[in-house]
Amino acid sequence: MKLIGAFFRLIRWPNLFFIIITQVLFYYCILLPSMGGVVKLDPVHFSLLILSSVLIAAAGYIINDYFDLNIDQVNKPDSIVIQRVIRRRWAIAWHLLLSLAGVLLAFYLSWKLRNPIIGFANFGCALLLWLYSTTFKRQLLIGNVLISLLTAWVILVIYFAELSVTRMGEPAYRNSMNTVFKFTIIYSSFAFIISLVREVVKDLEDRIGDERYGCRTMPIVWGVPATRMFVGVWMFVMGAALLIMQVYGLLKGWWMGAVFCLFTVIVPLVTTMLKLRQSNTPDEFHRLSSNIKWIMLAGILSMVFFKFYL
Repeated sequence: MKLIGAFFRLIRWPNLFFIIITQVLFYYCILLPSMGGVVKLDPVHFSLLILSSVLIAAAGYIINDYFDLNIDQVNKPDSIVIQRVIRRRWAIAWHLLLSLAGVLLAFYLSWKLRNPIIGFANFGCALLLWLYSTTFKRQLLIGNVLISLLTAWVILVIYFAELSVTRMGEPAYRNSMNTVFKFTIIYSSFAFIISLVREVVKDLEDRIGDERYGCRTMPIVWGVPATRMFVGVWMFVMGAALLIMQVYGLLKGWWMGAVFCLFTVIVPLVTTMLKLRQSNTPDEFHRLSSNIKWIMLAGILSMVFFKFYL
């Protein structure tokens, strides 16, 4: 039982559940209503797409902890699983098994949906997660941007799985896919920015261990004040964009979604931005990171309202 619990901590099961929620909400609240319920990506193949995403992400978390073992002994010694509960060779074995299963599923979906993008893109995700853990994470900004792009891909992959280039000549299909594309850009952009903000805040939290082992993250290279400024600017940009979208929503009569977004995303975002100015310790940055994660969840949950608007 202890081993099972350790394994689920290793693969970050709450984050995997978050991926599932994101993809399920986008599929049922945006894709299906926009397409009039008639989709190429049927529920069975959609379930396999979720499974592929989850397997690849789980493998990524394992390999990240594998290569971060020394750093984690400084930054978060109480949460270490590899070597303490699960041996390193078993961690590598699980990483390879989960990655292989996720990529094979993606190529199977590419074959069934006649869409080569899914297989090659998910294979690229698995490869990039390995490179992130071994190299990019320790470099200035590259690792942060990479993880943010992979977070956005959780939403983008659904759009590309549904896309059929041969049907774009059909006016009804083209109009429906244009609607899906707009929401894909909105939510994938939100996922990218909020993930980038959180990744940099986590670098602020982990800067002591990162510096000891030669990482060149933003707080180490630019310093804490400049990193705070970087995060604050992105928070402001995102908050302003969200506020503009809520005004647009109110003009369209989407007042329930606008009110929800105002009080669960925009207001917490502003309060988090204000707290950022006074934060200095790892514990304070950890609390900010947790707050940002809840903001991200609230933003994704706002998809529910489009089930009634579309």
